[in-house]
Amino acid sequence: MNKKILLSAHDLDLGGIETALVAIANYLAEKNYEITIALEKKQGEFLKRLHKEIKLIEYGTNESKNIIIRKLCNFVNRLKFIKNYKNKFDFSASFATYSLASSFMARTASKNSALWCHADYLTLYKGNKEEVKTFFENVNYKKFSHIIFVSKEGANRFIEIFPEQKEKTLTCNNIIDGKSIIEKSEETVTEKQIQEISKKEIPIFINVGRHDERQKKLTRIIEATKKLKEENFHFKVLFIGDGQDTKIYQEKVTEYHLDDTILFLGRKENPYPYMKLSDCVILSSEYEGYPVVYLESFVLNKPIITTKVSDYEQVENGRGIVVEKNTQAIYQAMKDFLQNGYNITNDFDYEKYNANILKILETMI
Repeated sequence: MNKKILLSAHDLDLGGIETALVAIANYLAEKNYEITIALEKKQGEFLKRLHKEIKLIEYGTNESKNIIIRKLCNFVNRLKFIKNYKNKFDFSASFATYSLASSFMARTASKNSALWCHADYLTLYKGNKEEVKTFFENVNYKKFSHIIFVSKEGANRFIEIFPEQKEKTLTCNNIIDGKSIIEKSEETVTEKQIQEISKKEIPIFINVGRHDERQKKLTRIIEATKKLKEENFHFKVLFIGDGQDTKIYQEKVTEYHLDDTILFLGRKENPYPYMKLSDCVILSSEYEGYPVVYLESFVLNKPIITTKVSDYEQVENGRGIVVEKNTQAIYQAMKDFLQNGYNITNDFDYEKYNANILKILETMI
């Protein structure tokens, strides 16, 4: 009999957590596990990427401004979920770490449940251990059988604060759907401007991600680009994504007269054709959980310039350039790439990589 697994989350909109969730769900479905995804809201671009055998549940969190109505409706929702799904699964995991409903669904669905954590929370909360404790207490971390971190840094920081949880804390990197990434990278780029750029022998850097300065620090790339342009280097930078700080970035690019060098392409359901035509990926973040863009770059055989965020060792081992978290370091790495290029010396085998992760998952399941 196939094992039954439930994975819970907020929704399946575009994002790193959602990308990782879809990848692991599809991978396990291919391995003949019975997969159910439970969402607070059944919405998002990634819904259409799910394996045809995956079942979907919508929890339907009520968000009424009337507190009595909201609490009553959510109480009824909880009772319905308990009645229909309590301990019906062999394994469950709350993938949206921050979501109270996701935590409830996972803990209810199986006695063998996991809280999936996507960040180094001590860094996220600027070293404030009390805020980290409050975050995890809100999602009832003690009631999970396993606490899973996607990076060893995140796990180690968690154990610093919660040493009593060491035995049930594990590190499990994200699954990557390498076959799909390669196939999707073959699709045609529609923007004429990008088509023209790709025909010319101009180096292209690319950043893919949410526009959030606190974490992603894209100003480092913008400032570095300004310095390189002043030194008469010719290249392009593609920004794929959007967010709360997009307008700030656009204004700074215009202020520096870089509109012809840094191009804002917005959110893309499929960023892989743009990554394929680019020469180098840049990650300028202050912190990350486990950067999915690492794996995407590895699969597409693209070198990456990255700051020292979680698991950066996987890059410096022959797959890119690792730098300190500042503008000068990003500038120097981009300059080195423009002058000397970069030859990848450590090929990535995504099937072997996924097989190793499956062993960890099977141990829990």
